[in-house]
Amino acid sequence: MSKVVLMDFFAEWCGPCKMQDPIIEELKKKFEGKVEFKKIDVDNNNELAAKFTVHAIPTLVIEKDGAVFKRYTGVTRANVLESDLNAALK
Repeated sequence: MSKVVLMDFFAEWCGPCKMQDPIIEELKKKFEGKVEFKKIDVDNNNELAAKFTVHAIPTLVIEKDGAVFKRYTGVTRANVLESDLNAALK
C-alpha cells in the first residue's frame, strides 16, 4: 500500500489557516489509518517550509511514497482534498 501524507503548513497568526483547521480535522477522521496528517508551523520549521517552497499559507501538500502528489495554496475545500486523497491512495 502507498504511504500518503498530508502536510499542513500553517502559522498561529494566520487567519485563513484557522479556517482550514476544521476541514483538516474532518478529513483526519475520514482517512484515519490510511493517511498520515502533519501540521507544520512555518515559523518553527523554516527549512522544511523552504524545502517545499512554501511562500504563502495555508499551503497543503499531499505526498505519495515520498513524492509530491498535489499541492494547494490558500483555504482548500474538503471535497477537493478528499477527492485527491482518494486518488493518492489508489
